[in-house]
Amino acid sequence: MPYPSYFESFDVHQALAEYPLGEAFLETYAGMTQEALRELQNQRFLKLMERAWQIPFYQRLWGAAGVEPGDIQSLDDIEKLPIFSKSDIMQSVEQHPPIGDFSGLEGLAPEQRPPVVFHTTSGTTGRPQPIIFGPRGREIQAMLVARAYRFMGLKPAATIQSTYGHGMINGGHYIREAITRYTNAMFLSAGTGLETRSAQQVHLMRDFGVNVLVGFADYIKKLASVAEENGLVPGKDIKIDMIIGHLGQETRAALSEAWGGAALYDWYGVADTGCIAAEGPDQNGLYVWEDAHYLELLDVDTNKPVAAGDAGNMVVTCLYKDDVYPVIRFNTCDITEEIPGENPFKLPFKRIRGFLGRSDNMVKLRGINVYPHGIGGMLAELASFTGEYVCVAERDDTGRENLTVLVEVAAPVADHPAMTEECTVMLKRKLGLEVGVELVQPGGTAQLTELEKRQKPLRLIDRRFA
Repeated sequence: MPYPSYFESFDVHQALAEYPLGEAFLETYAGMTQEALRELQNQRFLKLMERAWQIPFYQRLWGAAGVEPGDIQSLDDIEKLPIFSKSDIMQSVEQHPPIGDFSGLEGLAPEQRPPVVFHTTSGTTGRPQPIIFGPRGREIQAMLVARAYRFMGLKPAATIQSTYGHGMINGGHYIREAITRYTNAMFLSAGTGLETRSAQQVHLMRDFGVNVLVGFADYIKKLASVAEENGLVPGKDIKIDMIIGHLGQETRAALSEAWGGAALYDWYGVADTGCIAAEGPDQNGLYVWEDAHYLELLDVDTNKPVAAGDAGNMVVTCLYKDDVYPVIRFNTCDITEEIPGENPFKLPFKRIRGFLGRSDNMVKLRGINVYPHGIGGMLAELASFTGEYVCVAERDDTGRENLTVLVEVAAPVADHPAMTEECTVMLKRKLGLEVGVELVQPGGTAQLTELEKRQKPLRLIDRRFA
């Protein structure tokens, strides 16, 4: 019985024309007006909505909010639609196991079902979530990553080593697809330290002339120490030109210095949406791929748009995912803020500061919201800060909630008794409230953050409800 294969299911050349990369990206969007961009977004949004109305998950979600198809006439009406988050997806999975009813595959005969790519999230914030991709959406997702790398300045014929995890996790696989299909780089899929031992990873870099590292900043920084332990000098024996990863707000200087002065580039995305925004060669914020995503920044408590320059939850609508698992007003629960002003490339796209913290990992202390992931950036002004830390939230016998920040420092703690006070005063100034500080030697937080096991180290240990 005939059924479609992957690359027969969509036109890859048309997709590249619609979501250009390389020189074609700037040729298409440099100088475009905001009005022209809005019209493009609106066309893609209406096509997306037509598909989403066919899917039980959205029929149920929007119906419960009293929304009917005729209520959404353009992108201007998007705020009429309720937002959703991972908890809604997981509820769908629980009610319609094993993959939920959000993909659009429900009720299709086997010979009618399009090819799919199946992965899960990492499970950092709970049970792993199933994610299903159609061929067109999957490839455009890869194109957007390649667009980011090439915009940053990825050189022709680079040799890239990836420390993203594989297995069921989506990240490592779609990074491989982006690089091998839409750049001419040679790709080494080393994966995490559990997949390829750290010592072996640094020897791979040396032996194959790796000049670009991609992955999560914490592990990439650790690899620099592993290289030195193995008698290899970063910058001399291993010459890294670029590090492209999820840098958060932790200090860039220490990571760049650890790899001999490598240039650092940040980008942002989640498993459900793919690459949403990426730093450009100007390194002044992350450009949102607004031809592919409609990004709203909403207040954590009210879900109303925040003022320009204020921090809010990133709520994303993927304008290109109109085949399998459309994503419309998905609350990432990741915090950022918009950067105002013009950009040197005359792109019509907004810029954001990148990942500032998670609202679902927020600790509310004495009326003030504290985002543990954002504390790393605050600690960066401490000269001896290694970049590793963890926050521990606890409740004392009186019911008072307290937060203690364990901070790794390179200098001997006993030799610098004033360092704890300095750190305490600095955090109080930046957070607006006093938190506890405990300085520890390098490696002192590893057991709590699970740095050796995870791509994304834990930054909050919440013991308030234990």
